[in-house]
Amino acid sequence: MRDVVVIGVGMTRFGKFLERGMPDLGREAVWNAIGDAGIPPRDIRIAYVANALGYQLTELKGTIGQHVLAAAGFFGIPIVNVENACSSGSTALRGACLEVASGNCDVALALGVEKLFCEDTARSALAMASGTPYAKFGFMFPALYAMSLKKWMDRYGVTQRHFARVAAKNSHNGSLNPNAQFRKALTVGEILASRVIAYPLTLYMCSTMGDGAAAAIVATRDAAKRYTSKPLIEVAACELVSGTVNFPGTPHVPLETRAARLAYEKAGIGPEDINVAEVHDGMAPAEMLIYEELGLCREGEAARLVDEEMTAITGSIPVNPSGGLTAKGHPVGATGLAQVAEIVWQLRGEAGPRQVKDPKVGLTENAGGWVIDDNAACAVTILKR
Repeated sequence: MRDVVVIGVGMTRFGKFLERGMPDLGREAVWNAIGDAGIPPRDIRIAYVANALGYQLTELKGTIGQHVLAAAGFFGIPIVNVENACSSGSTALRGACLEVASGNCDVALALGVEKLFCEDTARSALAMASGTPYAKFGFMFPALYAMSLKKWMDRYGVTQRHFARVAAKNSHNGSLNPNAQFRKALTVGEILASRVIAYPLTLYMCSTMGDGAAAAIVATRDAAKRYTSKPLIEVAACELVSGTVNFPGTPHVPLETRAARLAYEKAGIGPEDINVAEVHDGMAPAEMLIYEELGLCREGEAARLVDEEMTAITGSIPVNPSGGLTAKGHPVGATGLAQVAEIVWQLRGEAGPRQVKDPKVGLTENAGGWVIDDNAACAVTILKR
């Protein structure tokens, strides 16, 4: 298998854009990535296009990738449509990387695009809830998160204030990110005072719907040298796993942990080597659970990382410098590739006021959907400068 590097990334600002459709959003992200890579569009030989909910909320059905890329000026190349819940964008990147690594082509495009805002908010909320089989009972993702977090609070003495501190950190980071949906830094007090959604979650701890797109162009090392003089960012691993049933009496390994272990092994590193991470904080407090699941700290030590500000931009292991899902926004199919874009910018030293000090290895974690008693899918990607 050949080495794969990221040569270009691009995204739209995430937000509420009632006047913009998926083709318009996707076109902007693709051409931003093309400009970043310095590549002639004709040299892109295949595209993987991720979208999770468009078939429920827009007039486009079945061939969303073809419609979006036609608007961007792409015709004739193979286009693969990807739907894998919140992991859709990461799954598209994995497909594009495999095309290049296998020798099928030298350059490939991964695009994620989502349009969640429409004139009927209830319809959008129902589509978001469809990733769990319990939606028909009115049981939505905030409730699933809340139940997990309450059990974890009881086990380790974590408090709601810890959760608010994570949300405050991410809102500060988002205020520095021109692509973020929400750019107001919130205080711990403001977050705790916002209305309760499902205890311990308050409004400002929860990610919301969003519209947007993100893209990445990957290539072989040899091909990359023809296009760009920017630092080449190696895709050292891009691992995807599905959830498993938690049988009584048997140890349950979270799918995030299983995906991370596979990624660390493939990249030839350990969690101690990660310098910056973007993780799937669908609800900001879940970021703390992910610290432990990824091995960034030992079980029961996540609160210490928060107390000592170790995951701040200036900390020893910065997490979600983009603002994460709660500040940057969560257009489902685009989220995984937006995480990759942020890590690429960080590793190149191009992140501006939210730049982490001299990172060499970055990680993204992106999980979504729900099957029985676990997330349906999780992707962990490791990028190296």
